[in-house]
Amino acid sequence: MSTPTAVTGIYLVADAASTAGRPLADIVAAAVASGISTIQLRCKDLPARAFLDEVAACAPQAAGRALLLVNDRIDVYLAARAAGLAVNGVHIGQQDLPADAVRDLIGPDAVLGLSASTPAHFAAVAALPAGTVDYLGTGAVRPTPTKKDHPTPLGFAGLGRLVAQAPLPCVAIGGLGHGDAADVHAAGAAGMAVVRAICAAADPGASAVNLRAEWAAATGEGGR
Repeated sequence: MSTPTAVTGIYLVADAASTAGRPLADIVAAAVASGISTIQLRCKDLPARAFLDEVAACAPQAAGRALLLVNDRIDVYLAARAAGLAVNGVHIGQQDLPADAVRDLIGPDAVLGLSASTPAHFAAVAALPAGTVDYLGTGAVRPTPTKKDHPTPLGFAGLGRLVAQAPLPCVAIGGLGHGDAADVHAAGAAGMAVVRAICAAADPGASAVNLRAEWAAATGEGGR
């Protein structure tokens, strides 16, 4: 199995605060073994050195099998890459460095995701040079305790209206989990990001398998 080249299907936001006390690397290993092809490491409460340690623990679990992205911290991503770790890119928010500046820092081959949840956000992305951003994280679909500063929830109807205007593929996010794949796909999203549905599950691997099966049933994409 080779590293994926696109962000689609079930997308795990591996949140260090949502693992029920288990090592983040164990959650990532279970998810990747179960076929999850994009992992974003989110460690908002950790200082840079500790975040880098988490990347070092998780990177071998994903290497060659899943895209591994660093949430927000371009410095941590660059340090991980300089250390030879298998990291593939970053995901940033609207309050982080501008996307074009981040692209200059990470280079043309890294994956760059951007949270974008309004028509104004989409217009700003559309004005950037082609290839600056690879995909958009769009939500919150529902309220979620894992991201207290999320925008006003969209619901699936609101998600669909936004995705129809998006200049790039969208990954839906915000309170999503089992039973949501069909609605996310019907809204036009290319993927569905989950946090607690895998991170907090009693059996993260089994949960990942079930989520992939739900996505496959909704999309006919053979499990991705």
